[in-house]
Amino acid sequence: MSTGVKSRAPTLTHVIPSRDGHGVCGVTSFNDEVFVGRYGSQQIEVYDAVTFALRRHIAVPGLGNWPTGITACARNKCIYLSDHDNETVHRIKLSRRIGRKAAKKWSVAGGPVGLSVNSAHNLVVVCCETKMLQEYTTRGSLVREISLQEGVTCPWHAVQLSTGDYVVCQLMSPGVLSVFGEDGQVVHSYVQSHKSGGGPSMLPSSLAVTRNERILVADQCNSRILSMNTSLSSVQPLALPLHVRMKVPCGLHLDESRGRLYVGELGEQHRVLVFDDVAIL
Repeated sequence: MSTGVKSRAPTLTHVIPSRDGHGVCGVTSFNDEVFVGRYGSQQIEVYDAVTFALRRHIAVPGLGNWPTGITACARNKCIYLSDHDNETVHRIKLSRRIGRKAAKKWSVAGGPVGLSVNSAHNLVVVCCETKMLQEYTTRGSLVREISLQEGVTCPWHAVQLSTGDYVVCQLMSPGVLSVFGEDGQVVHSYVQSHKSGGGPSMLPSSLAVTRNERILVADQCNSRILSMNTSLSSVQPLALPLHVRMKVPCGLHLDESRGRLYVGELGEQHRVLVFDDVAIL
């Protein structure tokens, strides 16, 4: 679908390799550090956001083998991870010495996967098995639950828009991207048309939203990043350098203060690709 939205091709400036052969479940950043979570790992890799040198590891006590989401909150100075195995969310405070008192976890609804932080600095958790969104304070107090309607099958990641609505991707084939109101009802929805000749069906696994509310979508099946508007009527691949061959992107993080996009890979080399000069107009 043609859009007329212009974008400048970002520059691939760095690649963070896998150190243990595990696929990336998510990537996020805070101040001058980059945090990478991997499937099968009970610790977070921490890199310098300028040199990309490995600084340290943060152990996450009790984390299962399938941590499916990671995000950071600058206001609360913490990192969150979803623990699908144990149906919990873990919070690591970064403003104090890392230790037992810095770690906190709480139970959530079935199948926690994608995480995001909204404008109220609360944590939004997608619970795929119960097909709902849960919003928590940084101390783990439940603010509200939203049950998703209209035949939702496998919600995977959600980001709240400035309107209060939520954009939600479903990790299924063919993939579905929808905007839900706060009542859980569908406002807009997009499913790739088989008649469009666009190749294999979209399989969306991660979202990022820009300040001007362009929605970036990691499309695992086609190994590409899509750019959409909030009505989901304007869709186009994000222009990337021709030599870049990403494999099964599954984790997106947009650092607009640096004009930088991080893309975690689930396939082949399990890298984190770092793109600078990201400009979406």
